[in-house]
Amino acid sequence: MKKKLIQHTSGHFEKLFHNKPEYIFLSPGRINIIGEHVDYNDGFVMPAAINKYICFAISKNENSECALIAKDLNEAYKFDLKDELKPVDKMWVNYILGVLSQLKNAHGLAQGFNIVFSSTIPMGAGLSSSAALECGIGYAMNTLFDLGLTKEQIALVGQKSEHTFVGVNCGIMDQFASVFGKKNKVIKLDCNTLEYEYYNADFKKYSLLLLDSNVKHTHLTSGYNVRRKEVEKGLAIIKKNFPTVKTFRDCTEEMVLELNEQLGRTIFKRCHFVVKEIQRVSDAAKALTDSDFATLGKLMSETHEGLSKEYEVSCEEIDFLVDAVQHEKTVLGSRMMGGGFGGCSINLVEKGTEEALIKTISERYADTFGIELKAYKVKISKGTTLYKDNHATIQ
Repeated sequence: MKKKLIQHTSGHFEKLFHNKPEYIFLSPGRINIIGEHVDYNDGFVMPAAINKYICFAISKNENSECALIAKDLNEAYKFDLKDELKPVDKMWVNYILGVLSQLKNAHGLAQGFNIVFSSTIPMGAGLSSSAALECGIGYAMNTLFDLGLTKEQIALVGQKSEHTFVGVNCGIMDQFASVFGKKNKVIKLDCNTLEYEYYNADFKKYSLLLLDSNVKHTHLTSGYNVRRKEVEKGLAIIKKNFPTVKTFRDCTEEMVLELNEQLGRTIFKRCHFVVKEIQRVSDAAKALTDSDFATLGKLMSETHEGLSKEYEVSCEEIDFLVDAVQHEKTVLGSRMMGGGFGGCSINLVEKGTEEALIKTISERYADTFGIELKAYKVKISKGTTLYKDNHATIQ
């Protein structure tokens, strides 16, 4: 799959520019094992890079003009680095221009380049193809022009691009996972300090299966903003009653239970989920250390229950996909992944049973909703890398 993507991308580059690309880069999508909706609540997240990639074939050219070719979209965009870089009406271009604008301002990028990129990351499935695009471009420019950026700086440039040129106020998790990913390792990341540690995620006789609901409900942005307000309100009440509490990280379940009436039904549920989810991430780290996959699966299912019933960011289709596998002996755990209101469920399943499970659930899902289910088997892979440097071979 990876080789095919690389051949497909570099072949298109050769066809357009009549030469082999100087460099080939791979930038992965990501999953999050556990730790949902706690990145903005002072919790930890547990993402990992996966073996779905954007491949970039790149060469410098002799002037200040740049050509961006999105092979999958059959679209191209050309611009001159001498001109001011501003957002345009093509969304995919803005992810790239947002990165280049920062690097131009900080490092004076002046030499043009040609890029062809193509992807195996499913769009709209919540696997962060946008972060892979931003970080791939940042990493490529760092290599091409020897900018001396650290991995952390590349991730932050990617995040800022999304804030400024795309208008999405995202956290750092997606970009961080895309750049810092390691094969068979998950990252326990503190989104506040960017401190992180790796945990082994060699699932042995189990594998990760994503079931894509193929729906994206419009409540995502509004629901997300409302949740943020609710938890902020809840934390203020908790702090007032327990002055030692600075963040949700200092808060115990007992404190939240004690303030049940004061918080009110809705805000109590939101805060209870956050406190429990922060604890679940720590429990998941221990389960991974002990290779205790049964406990990890159980924690994933508990997270979904909380996201659905307490944080209320799931939807009928995703609840169906999670409920449908709960009694399958081959499935250890399942939960919705990402912001919610659609997207994928992530499932920890016995290796070799995936196809039978996909068949069963797909049929039931189609019968119930009339929607075709998509499924992706994923492996935990390394982060953004220079795959090939052809530079020395080109005259």
